[in-house]
Amino acid sequence: MQAALELIGNDLRMVEEQFRKDLASDVPLIRKVGEYVLASGGKRIRPAMLLLAARLCDYTGDQAIPLASVVEFIHTATLLHDDVVDSATLRRGLASANTLWGNEASVLIGDFLFSKSFSLMVAAGSLDVLRVMSQATTVIAEGEVLQLLYTGDLDLSEEQYIAVVRAKTAVLLSAACQCGAILGEAPSGQEQALAGFGMDLGIAFQLMDDLLDYTASEADFGKSIGHDLEEGKMTLPLIHALRQCSSDERAMVASVVAQDELTPDAFSRIVALVQRHGGIEYTLEKARSCVAACRRQLDSFPDSRCKRALLELAEYVVTRTR
Repeated sequence: MQAALELIGNDLRMVEEQFRKDLASDVPLIRKVGEYVLASGGKRIRPAMLLLAARLCDYTGDQAIPLASVVEFIHTATLLHDDVVDSATLRRGLASANTLWGNEASVLIGDFLFSKSFSLMVAAGSLDVLRVMSQATTVIAEGEVLQLLYTGDLDLSEEQYIAVVRAKTAVLLSAACQCGAILGEAPSGQEQALAGFGMDLGIAFQLMDDLLDYTASEADFGKSIGHDLEEGKMTLPLIHALRQCSSDERAMVASVVAQDELTPDAFSRIVALVQRHGGIEYTLEKARSCVAACRRQLDSFPDSRCKRALLELAEYVVTRTR
């Protein structure tokens, strides 16, 4: 991420300041929980993508930083809700908000961040930005429900899994890039290219997240390893392995998924099965393919420092360890 940080590092610091300003509330707990989550070391990839996309489209106005803050607000709201749904105890290496303040507070403060985001978008004064972001938040909610419906489904196809990834994760990165293009009044073709860049990058990002759930250490990853499996979430490393495995191996997976609690021994057996059937390599190759698609999306833009930063950001996604 070094090239991006060198280019927009000051802007990202201003986004951090905007976060705190936008958390203003007469209810102290809102600021307390909001600042805790926002200050817990997120990668800020979504704000960075909006800022870089706006710069790539020669935007010089003053709305990029407030809208970058909005994107991170929306992302943080989804994290608060996700951790309640998933009964997560760790987020970015720290105790999750629901662990510290309870599920009720996490859900309600997530609701506050969502509603605050829309009031901030209205203040920005762009109906096109409001349209793109409102559509994105609707799709995110649909993705959450879709993932819930697929819980524990050993017959989940790769296509169904990618549909969840597009809705739950990638659409917000796509919207961030598209909003940057809207701010810069880019031609329709370039606006759609940046939206496509964000979508492909978002898929690659989630693929790597799902891969790291099987390969990273908990200290590096910043959240519980194997938690997706414990929650019955079928991700691509396991989906691929299930297509290759024997009936006995499939029965073993079914018995593990049916357990209320994932034991270290059971997780080790699943990891061994995923590795034996090439699930890690297959997922990594898919992520690399998405990054290659990212590069092609930017072909219509001339070479620039900003374009190179976006491309390096894409490469970072498939080399990260957390």
